[in-house]
Amino acid sequence: MNHLLKLSDLSKDELLAILETGHDLKKKLKAGEETPYLKGKTLGMIFQKASTRTRVSFEVGMSQLGGKPLYLSAQDLQMGRGESIEDTAKVLSRYLDAIMIRTYDQSDVEALAEHGSIPIINGLTDLYHPCQILADLMTVQEFKGELEGLKFAFVGDGNNMANSLIVGALLAGASVSVASPLGYQPDQHILDTYRDHPGFLLTENPYEAVKDADVVFTDVWASMGDEEEAEQRKQIFQDLYQLNSDLLSVAKSDVMVQHCLPAHKEEEITTEVFNEHAAEIFEEAENRLHVQKAVLLHLMGVASYVS
Repeated sequence: MNHLLKLSDLSKDELLAILETGHDLKKKLKAGEETPYLKGKTLGMIFQKASTRTRVSFEVGMSQLGGKPLYLSAQDLQMGRGESIEDTAKVLSRYLDAIMIRTYDQSDVEALAEHGSIPIINGLTDLYHPCQILADLMTVQEFKGELEGLKFAFVGDGNNMANSLIVGALLAGASVSVASPLGYQPDQHILDTYRDHPGFLLTENPYEAVKDADVVFTDVWASMGDEEEAEQRKQIFQDLYQLNSDLLSVAKSDVMVQHCLPAHKEEEITTEVFNEHAAEIFEEAENRLHVQKAVLLHLMGVASYVS
C-alpha cells in the first residue's frame, strides 16, 4: 500500500487492517495515551475544495500522531497559476513526507502519485471519497460488530460517496443496493465493473434498495460544484429519494443510518430521521479522525508500532 487514491487499490486484508488500526488509535486516544508515531513527519494538505471535516480531522490527527500538518490552499500554490501537477509533485516530495489532496478531478490525485515520490491520500474528488467510506465502515463495525454479510443501501445522487461505497462495501464482504434516478446514477466505470457482482443491486426504486437493509446511507442531492443544478435536482429527487420514516420502515428494525455531512435536513433526510440516528451519524464524523490517522500510519510504514 503506497497511496490511498481509491478503495479498489486496497485488498480486503489491507482494508480491514486500516479499520483495526483506527479502532486501536481511538481506544488509545480515549485512554489518554499519547501516540507520537509520526514525530518529525510533515503532511501537506492541498485544498482546492473547501472543507470542515476533512481539514480538521487530518490536521488534528497528524498533530496527535506527533507530526506537523501544513495547510495549502489553491491560492497558496503555483498550481493555481499554471504550474504543472508533475512539477508540483516533484517539488513537494522533497519537502513533505505525505500529501493529502481534496480536489475536483481524480486525474490530479493520480498525477501526484505518478510523479511524486511520497504517499498520496485522496481526501475527496468528484469521483471518489475513500476516507469517508473507511470512517463509515469503522462506524458500522462499532454499532453492528461486523461487516461481512450485512446489507447496505444508498439512496440519492450517485456521487463520489455512492461510487466509493459500492467498492468499499463489496470489498468488506457486505452487499450494497443503490437507488438513484436515471441520469444521476453512479459512475459508469463502477457500474461496468460491479454490475454482475452478486452483492450489488442498482435500482430507481428506493424501497427496493432499502428493503431489509442493515445500514442506509445518503448524501446531499447537489454536491460541491453542482450548486447551479440544486433546484433542478431538488425537483427530481424530492418525491422519492428522501430518507424518511416511511422509507426506513421497510429496512431492518434495528437499521442504522449514515450521512457524511453536511446534511440538508428536509431534503435528502428528514429532521426526524436525522435526530433519531444522530448518535451514529456524529460517531461516523468523529471516526474520520481515527481512521485517517490509521491511513497515515499504514502509508508511512509505521503501522507495526500500533498494537
